[in-house]
Amino acid sequence: MNELQLHTAKARRREVFSRCARSGALSANPNPFAPSRLRGGLLLLLFSAACGDTTLFDPMERQPKFRAFSANSLYEDGRAMRQPPAGTVPREAITMRPEITTAADRKGAVIDTIPISVTRELMDAGRTRFEIHCAPCHGLLGDGVSPVATQMSLRPPPNLHKIRNPSPGHVFQVISLGFGLMPSYAPQLTAEERWAIVAYVEALRRSQSAMLAEAPPDIQKKLREEPQ
Repeated sequence: MNELQLHTAKARRREVFSRCARSGALSANPNPFAPSRLRGGLLLLLFSAACGDTTLFDPMERQPKFRAFSANSLYEDGRAMRQPPAGTVPREAITMRPEITTAADRKGAVIDTIPISVTRELMDAGRTRFEIHCAPCHGLLGDGVSPVATQMSLRPPPNLHKIRNPSPGHVFQVISLGFGLMPSYAPQLTAEERWAIVAYVEALRRSQSAMLAEAPPDIQKKLREEPQ
């Protein structure tokens, strides 16, 4: 802490005690153990917190540090804030493809298609992430049947096959931003992982009403051979 910061901290403390004294928080009773003195001490703590000087109680506020835009002679440019390495981009940024990270086009309209290639690898990744992050509430089939759902009688997780807006863009935004009691999963899942879940949810939804003729020939053969 430099001399200016120390002077500012002392001035804040003087102001705190001055305010509390004017408000009656300090008692003139010389006996420190008298009831009125104890009450005054408790009021002093409360008023000190209310006066806004968090440095009195928070060691993190008192530790030496550089604030935003402050000077730092350690670096050639004299700034405490450092520039990121050349060529770095934000964690969620995908250059020139806002629909991948926001599910909206450049005009802000929510897209109704999956903007990345849907491959078997993507579907497998979507199933894995879905069963980890989504199935505990929405069920393995996405039908809202799960142990967690039985404990949420007031507002149970929805059946993903019957949601009012099943478009891929909307589902992606719900995963990214949260909805109702559901939190955002953006910190846990990358944009690609979220799209993988969207693709898998779409497959789950189609599987509930798919016709046998729509399945690949090898799957049709396997299903026909199963006992009825």
